[in-house]
Amino acid sequence: MSLRPHFGPCPLPIQHYPQVLMAHGSGGRMMHHLIEQMFLATFGNEQTGHHDAACLDLSHPHIAFTTDSYVVSPIFFPGGDIGRMAIYGTVNDLAMAGARPLYLSLSFILEEGLSMETLWQVVQSIRFAANQAQVAIVTGDTKVVERGKCDGLYINTSGIGSIEHAWDISPASIRAGDAILINGDLGRHAIAIMAQREGLAFETTLESDLAPLARAVLALIEAGVEIHCLRDLTRGGLATALNELAQAAHCLVQLGETIPVSESVAGASEILGLDPLYLANEGRFVAFLPPSQVQRAIAILQAVDPDSTPQQIGVVEADLPPSPPPFWVKMHTPFGGNRILDYRNVDGLPRIC
Repeated sequence: MSLRPHFGPCPLPIQHYPQVLMAHGSGGRMMHHLIEQMFLATFGNEQTGHHDAACLDLSHPHIAFTTDSYVVSPIFFPGGDIGRMAIYGTVNDLAMAGARPLYLSLSFILEEGLSMETLWQVVQSIRFAANQAQVAIVTGDTKVVERGKCDGLYINTSGIGSIEHAWDISPASIRAGDAILINGDLGRHAIAIMAQREGLAFETTLESDLAPLARAVLALIEAGVEIHCLRDLTRGGLATALNELAQAAHCLVQLGETIPVSESVAGASEILGLDPLYLANEGRFVAFLPPSQVQRAIAILQAVDPDSTPQQIGVVEADLPPSPPPFWVKMHTPFGGNRILDYRNVDGLPRIC
């Protein structure tokens, strides 16, 4: 299957309405045409229609529910766009709870003057991503705001997934001695956004790692791998995620010297004065699991995605820290000491997702 969405011709008469108008959000005929010809024609299924709510069959006793909003700038970037990010990001949040993604809601806030062709490309990208992630978009909403009140378009999603196992995959399940596994290299999403936003050119084109993670997680679960906790490494990157998890589980995390970062990301980070350990990712996660499960988990992840480079990057220390400890996460250095990886005191890159 191609990993790039295919954009067919926009069905709306763009020669009459080449841009989004305030009337497209007024509740009248133009809004009806936008919903019918743009959204329902793309996402329509047995659950969607002209109802304000979708009626769903949720036969599983345990359900995961999440919501998120997407304001990434620019809308299109190397390796993805706001549409694919909205779907994959929501699917990934469900997957981190060990859930099988089932249903999504999709709401647009559109700026007056947005190119109708741009909207059509985003809608087609969303359809591609939903098909790839095997989720149904079952309800949604559209609002139009005045020119200058929104940077093109924003997207809000909510997602529902079924938990089909008895494990408690959460920070509360992290145990002393757990191995920490990562599914690939760090920092590509943030660097791709930064380069596109600032017009930077590097020798190698850097693309976002944007990807759906549910297939990999479900493969681990279905194979019986004992997963204690999962976390995707979005805003704040690896270091921030591990601090949050260690603090929630009241444990100390020890990382090894080698954390996977590509030469391109490392070089760009050095030029820009950024630390890859704190950079956002959109297709990376960490898993906490018993050391005896590591090699099996790595083999499963590589079978699901032969291009992935999963590896163990650390452990949960056996000794509990004092309360409160001076730090939660440390990393071995080549000089024989440890580097403390604390929360950053400065904001990360804005509008990254």
